[in-house]
Amino acid sequence: MLAIFDYKAGNQTSVRRALDHLGIPNEITNDPEKLDKAAGIIFPGVGAAGQAMEELHSEGLDEVIKALIWQKKPVLGICVGCQILLDYSEENDTKALEVIPGECRLFNPSWVDYEDITIRVPHMGWNQVELVKECELFVGIDPDADFYFVHSYFPHPKEDFIIGTTRYGIDFCSVHGREGLWAVQFHPEKSGRPGLKMLQNFYNYCLEAANAE
Repeated sequence: MLAIFDYKAGNQTSVRRALDHLGIPNEITNDPEKLDKAAGIIFPGVGAAGQAMEELHSEGLDEVIKALIWQKKPVLGICVGCQILLDYSEENDTKALEVIPGECRLFNPSWVDYEDITIRVPHMGWNQVELVKECELFVGIDPDADFYFVHSYFPHPKEDFIIGTTRYGIDFCSVHGREGLWAVQFHPEKSGRPGLKMLQNFYNYCLEAANAE
């Protein structure tokens, strides 16, 4: 089973629908015992970093998710769930989970994209990911595939943790982490077939990791 981490700041139902479509067993939960028993955890998020961290702190769930990550439980962070794995976010001047070194920064609306077109903030729509290192999540996905983004802030992790980048005004990090702990700025659950393939790849990895124990 995959656990969809419930901390009142995520898009859990969209993720659940995508997993149901794939036939992947799942449950929306914040029960530490169920999270521990799950093959892997999807850590979604929408809204603001400050609000997300307040929700985590209020229930002690920040320490729960950090403990599971340190125990090498496979985790996939999505959108705000991707951003707050870092040390800090400029959004709401927020101290985040400090799992992956780096910070989350605001897009500068004066930046220009292709053909000298000024970018709009938030970044909203379809865009590609260019991998800078191999990643299990992208196995079987066309390198030209588009993914769906909705965000005003972008991850800026330590370079060692950058997996993929996307061009929007600048080449920003859109995928970061390490094996078994991945974070994506886009929404795979809203990204059609490439996103569904990514969720399937994550589940397959979780099963392999569980069987290897």
